[in-house]
Amino acid sequence: MREPGHSPRTRPAGKEDLPELVRLHELARRHVEGARGGAVLLGTDARPLPVDPSLHDDLADPSRTVVLGCLGEVPVGFAVAVVEHLHDGTPIARIAELFVEEAARGVGVGSALMDWLQQWAVEQGCAGIGATVLPGDRASKNFFEGYGLVARAILVHRDLEAG
Repeated sequence: MREPGHSPRTRPAGKEDLPELVRLHELARRHVEGARGGAVLLGTDARPLPVDPSLHDDLADPSRTVVLGCLGEVPVGFAVAVVEHLHDGTPIARIAELFVEEAARGVGVGSALMDWLQQWAVEQGCAGIGATVLPGDRASKNFFEGYGLVARAILVHRDLEAG
């Protein structure tokens, strides 16, 4: 049973939350680093270091949403999504980041974040929503599948030794 005041909730992140977003991003980055495919993903799709400037820009960008997942008043997760357009102009939402601290998983914070993102995507007129999941990350795959997201492509890669 959850204690009063510790139920999952979401709120939009603001510039005053930048230190907390940086902290959560660092935890997320460490989580991804050790995963299969994580190093390449960080080198191609992740924010450049230091992350402060790009997070600051995201907070001001109307085509993006940055949201905190909290237990009570304590941020324990975050998510970032962006509106992108297909070649025909159709808007879709891409979940760029969704992370919950390990100790706060399993109590609904991720679900609260996902609900926020889906509602935001609908409000933006998006025709769909998607996210990237690393190979072998069964928990994330199952989480997104629970929201009806299914694989639409599989990206393959092979490391090549230099020289």
